[in-house]
This record gives sequence, C-alpha cells and structure tokens, in this order.
Amino acid sequence: MLLTDQLLLNFQRCHRQAFLEMYGERSVRGQVNDFLLKLGQDKQRFQDSLTFDQTIAQPEYPYHDWEAGSMATLDLMRQGVPVIRKGVLMSFRTDQYSFVSTPDLLIRRSGVSVWGDWLYVPVDVKLSKRPKLEYQILSAFGADVLAVVQQVPTEVAWLYLKDKGWYAIDLPKVMPQMEALRDELLQMLLYQQEPEVFIARNRCSMCVWFDHCYAIAQSQNHLSLLPGVTPTRYPVLRAQNLATAEILAETDPIHLHAKTGLGHEISSKLVSQAQAFVYQQPVLLTSARAFNDFDALPTAAVELYFDIEAEPGLDLVYLHGVFVVDRQQNHQQFYPFLAKQPDEEMQAWQDLVALFQRYPDAPIFHFCAYEVQTVTRLARLYGAPDGFIQSMLPRFFDLHEWVTRTAVLPIESYTLKLIARWLGFEWRNTAANGAQAICWYSEWLETGNETLLNDIVLYNEDDCRATYHVKEWLTEFLGQQTALDLQPLASGF
Repeated sequence: MLLTDQLLLNFQRCHRQAFLEMYGERSVRGQVNDFLLKLGQDKQRFQDSLTFDQTIAQPEYPYHDWEAGSMATLDLMRQGVPVIRKGVLMSFRTDQYSFVSTPDLLIRRSGVSVWGDWLYVPVDVKLSKRPKLEYQILSAFGADVLAVVQQVPTEVAWLYLKDKGWYAIDLPKVMPQMEALRDELLQMLLYQQEPEVFIARNRCSMCVWFDHCYAIAQSQNHLSLLPGVTPTRYPVLRAQNLATAEILAETDPIHLHAKTGLGHEISSKLVSQAQAFVYQQPVLLTSARAFNDFDALPTAAVELYFDIEAEPGLDLVYLHGVFVVDRQQNHQQFYPFLAKQPDEEMQAWQDLVALFQRYPDAPIFHFCAYEVQTVTRLARLYGAPDGFIQSMLPRFFDLHEWVTRTAVLPIESYTLKLIARWLGFEWRNTAANGAQAICWYSEWLETGNETLLNDIVLYNEDDCRATYHVKEWLTEFLGQQTALDLQPLASGF
C-alpha cells in the first residue's frame, strides 16, 4: 500500500475521503470539479512563472507510476541537478506500506548526504495567502520521506506562497503533529475502518465523492444534514442518543443544554432547526422580536438587488449586477456592469456608482457581507464622490443576516441557492454557481467566447432575482408573525 501526500491531505480535510480514495468503488466517484481543475492550472502557471538562476530539471515517468518517478528523481539527485521540479520521493517502511511524497521543488544546498557534498531541501508552492497548517503538515511529511531517501535528517522545509513568498516550516513543532496524523491514517487504512458519513457542505460540495456520501446521508436521515450540527457538536448529541432530527425536535432546549453542556442559545436553535426540518415549516426566532426589527426591513418605491462576480486569482471584480424593482411604475430591470477585460474594472465600478446615485433613496439588498466589503474597497481603490460611502452604508441590507437572525427554515444550509429553491425559485442555467462563473470568466479571457460571458450575466441576474424573492418572502413572513402574535420557539445563535 502506498501512502501518498495527497492521501494525507485528503485525510486532514475528511477522513472518509481518504478511505474512499483507497477502497471506494470507482463507479460512484464523480468528476473533478471544474473550479478545482482551474486551481490546479493556476498553480501550474504560477510554478512555471518562478525563475531560478540554476538549471531546472524534471523527471520523466508514466502518470502515477510512483516507483518509476522515484527512480527518475533519484537519478537527478545523484547528478546534483540544482533544482528538481515535480520530483517523486519514495521510502519503503514495511512490507505493508510505503510513503510517497511529491514536493513541487527540490533545491540543492551545500551539506553532506548520501549523494556527496550536497543535499536537497523540499519546497511546496501554494496559491494560498497564508501557510495553512495542512500545508505545513504535508511539507513535514515530505521532509520525513526526503530524510530517508538522502540518508540525512531534513532540517528545513519551505512553503512558497503566491502573495507572501518564502515561509520556513518549523519542523520540530510540526513533525510530531504530522506523525500522529499519518499514523492515524495508516491505522484506518490497514484495518479498513470506514468512517461514518458526515455532510459539511462548505467542505464537501466540491468533493468527487459528495453525491455518493450525500445519498447515504439522506437514506439515513443523518443529523449532519441539519444546519448547526457541526463535526464537534455531532458526537456530543450522539452521546445523548440524539441521533435523528425527530428525536431532537421533541427535546426540551433546557434539557438539551443540561445534558450536553451546549449553550442555551445553541440548544434552542438546534431544537428549532430540527422542528423546522421535521414539520417542513419555518420557525420564528425569539431574536426577531428581541431586535424589534419587524418594521426595519424596508419596502420602498424603488429597491435595488445587488450581486457581484469576482475572479480571486486575478484580484478582479468583473461584474456588478443590479436588479432594479420600481414598485410605483410596476417595472423591473436588470443592469449588468461588466468588465470584459481586467483593465475595465474601474469603468464597471464607475457605472455602478452612477446607478446608485440615480436612485439615492433606494435600499440595496444583497446576500452576505461580500458586496458591502467590496464596494468599500473599490471606493478606496478607484475613488468615489464625497460622502459616497457614508451615505451608502445605511442603504445596504444583508438578507442572509436577516434570515438567519429571524427565522429557522427546513433547509440543509443557509445559502442563497437553497433558500431561494425552497421558495420555488430556480436558476435558468442549472450548472451555474459562483465557482463555475470564475471558470467561465477565465475561459472567456483565453478563448473570447461570448457565450461564456452571457452565461455569467444570466447567472448573476438570477442571483439578483433570487435575492428579491428571498426579501419578498421574508417581508411577508415577518408581517404574518407580527399580525398573528405567534409565541416564538427559539432564540438565535
């Protein structure tokens, strides 16, 4: 059995993913997400852009033939090649398993090793803005394998980050963490201990095994499908035999707090979430009354619904979409302010500012905080009229915040897509999402295919329209609760 650095990375992110990569049925394994493929291509371009004063060599071997790759890499190391790109390091530990590391770079340094008066240090190149612990652990794994290969302890390993450059791994600190994690992975694989399904949408949605695991979770009515049931809270609930939404829905929040030690508000919200799930109806939160905000969500003569598309890899905001709802004129219109090329970002921003100024009294509804953060950043970057930001900020209304602090819905996650689809809204392009839009824009820049831009604009318009649907529903829901004076069931997180 080969334990690779990729398998160790998978294990850090999801134990079950690592198990399925080793033992799962290939027929139920999905395709790699386009966005992940794009990230791989971006990383490759970044690596190719790195220049060195020394000679660079790359071993040639058949795809995923780690033994052949190891032999080709060893040959380059014996020659003392200054920089080795995409090398393969393999150490045979027992008859049952071997370790395989594939550092992005091996750089020759002075020292004493099995090769002579030189040795190699491993470097992993990352697009990340920070040295994530999972990357440091992979570097420590590579350093451990390299030590066996060149028969000398590896004293230093590096990350090279796109924005911050060189970062030295504290190997004495990270190595014990790596060894503990590696040994846990080995135990799971050697004894074929299949981990339980747990759905965490923010981490699982792009995994090639998601559909397979999600189908299992649905068949089990798994508690992880409830928002608020986190990987740390789940075992606490299981320990109290609270393994289904039905059982949790019948639990007194005070008793739940006493049994589990979870906070009062968390316990109350979990029970309400289970009730919404079981009875398939929304539940009003106590916090909605506590904040006295029923009348604070405005309905105006003209309202703006705002959504942004960006390409993080280029640090580019390329589309501002605004859906204008004129209730007096009974008219709706969508405005896309699009930067077809990166150097048009400022013009798109200026067009957006002009539209906002055209409707100086209109509230601006959006979903999550990104839009406000981006408007503030672009105003600093490209400028804005005097007092623009100060006058704009009170006009923004984050509907994600509004929904989550006033209501519990019978959905699995409080994303715009799931909330709007629960309300009956559907996107015209079912393949569209934020990550796919990034891929489409990148492909547009490479190919000039206008269809890709049209797909992005259509998706953005539907995001704006979905935001409008959420606002309309929430206004009606809160109005009904006020009129009926219902007794609330829970308080917010």
